[in-house]
Amino acid sequence: MDLPFNVASHLDASIRAAAAQLGLAERGFQPEVRVADPAHGDFQANGALAFAKREKQNPRALAQQIVDRLADLTGDFEISLAGPGFINFRLKPAALLAWLRAYDTEDHLQAGAASARAGHTWIVDYSSPNTAKQMHVGHLRSAVIGEAICRLLAFSGARVIRDNHIGDWGTQFGKLIWAYKRHLNAAALAAEPLEEFERLYKLGHNAADADPAVLTEAQQELVKLQNGDAENLAVWQHINDVSLAAFQKIYDQLGIKFDVTLGESFYNDKVDRIYRELTDCGLAEESKGALVVFHPEHPRFKTQPFIVRKSDGASNYASTDLATVLYRSEHFKVDGAAYVIDFRQSDHLQQLFLTAQKWFAKTGRKLPQLEHVDFGTVLGENNKPLKTRDGENIRLKALLDEARERAFALVSAKSPDSPETERRAIADVVGVASVQYADLSQNRSSDYVFAWDKMISLEGNTAAYLLYAVTRISSIFRKAGGDAVAVAATAPESAAEINLARKLVKFADAVQLATNALRPHYLSTYLYELAGDFSTFYGADKVIVDDPTVRARRLLLCHRTRLVLVAGLQLLGLRTLERM
Repeated sequence: MDLPFNVASHLDASIRAAAAQLGLAERGFQPEVRVADPAHGDFQANGALAFAKREKQNPRALAQQIVDRLADLTGDFEISLAGPGFINFRLKPAALLAWLRAYDTEDHLQAGAASARAGHTWIVDYSSPNTAKQMHVGHLRSAVIGEAICRLLAFSGARVIRDNHIGDWGTQFGKLIWAYKRHLNAAALAAEPLEEFERLYKLGHNAADADPAVLTEAQQELVKLQNGDAENLAVWQHINDVSLAAFQKIYDQLGIKFDVTLGESFYNDKVDRIYRELTDCGLAEESKGALVVFHPEHPRFKTQPFIVRKSDGASNYASTDLATVLYRSEHFKVDGAAYVIDFRQSDHLQQLFLTAQKWFAKTGRKLPQLEHVDFGTVLGENNKPLKTRDGENIRLKALLDEARERAFALVSAKSPDSPETERRAIADVVGVASVQYADLSQNRSSDYVFAWDKMISLEGNTAAYLLYAVTRISSIFRKAGGDAVAVAATAPESAAEINLARKLVKFADAVQLATNALRPHYLSTYLYELAGDFSTFYGADKVIVDDPTVRARRLLLCHRTRLVLVAGLQLLGLRTLERM
């Protein structure tokens, strides 16, 4: 039997079959297969312990009964018992070789990587900046985490729709259009459009605060826009078009391309249906002039209504977000939607999901799986939200520019004799990747400290370290005279060879864990450990040796390590290099 890509899933299925023979399956037995401590094996099944404790049986005796029915696995694994009933599985060198031979391309890796989300349609809602404003460091996490999640889902067999749910509607446009008509600087608009829009908005906002007559005029501009006035719609459309073009310059650097950009304005004509349905099914009610939904069964929301229409009759985030849920269900027919939005919106999204759940149930619809992919804050080295010295949000464009310059200094120090154009090209990849990876290597639910010196370094868990590992393997193949790997490569023999091969097999587990949990840092951690295991192997075992058998099997390990590193980094949204 060929060893499948996901060895842990293979073991899970085999143990379930053994448990069924023993009559354990119908009593709720779960194998609980996980990656093991390397000292004990490659994988470990802990289910016998929990099951036996619940059933008042001897866990070690039960585990032995399961092992006795796993004869079909003994060709590939050394199977042993440990402690009170842990079943350990260690892959034999021949099985490691079979896996390395089978998964020789990215396509073959992907073909084996199907997860529980395979075959499902997922829409990922991420980035979502406001138009007429520059993207700043606060937009970084949603963009890079969202893109990594899209790639993980797609790699694992899901159909993915990337949606940039931009903020392109609302009261701010009245003040902006007022200022645009009266104070626009055409030259500034052509040179730095978002800076000009921000200047105009501040000018309009301050003028409206200082003069009630200006506030009235700004409100009239907003009413004209909402009523479809041709001139104001043209100004609004121009603002959005220019904003999106500026955003795309940032997205291009981060390797992001959206499938749809459906902002708040898209749902403006769809909210009346939401009000009507919520009212007709008895879910929404009038309260102090507003239309609200109560969730008295929820401890936090007993007295906190979900306002779906404001008392002045205007829509808000709740109404457009509910319209979005319905549109994604009806138009895209999604099975799930992932909202990559920071933790401060947790209450809003929880109320949104509760409301949607009740609404869909009352109207006989199937609700897609809704997940809040929350994330923490980017902190400066003072442990406060990252800002400029003036207290302003750091613009994302400036952040990426600085990353490239710092990477250029690193590359120049390492390879001072390389042509500047080459050093600049390398620095472009390393700089942007460093910003992306510094974020993705963290548990997304936590805050993290943005520290340049740690981020752009060839030491530690950094993008530069991983990219350098890829280029070092590429240099081995240049010395070997090409990428060809001998078909006759034999099973790994030395301790370092076997350790590296075992780590490569666990790529599947890391991808599955990151995809199922929507947490890219699980994959980041794996890639860092893989690079470390390769470094140990490279230091212990010379690759380019005279013995053709040894040379072949070590080149095979090098090739598969580079394959997995490149595939993993690309799943995180990073570009890679051949030289560095």
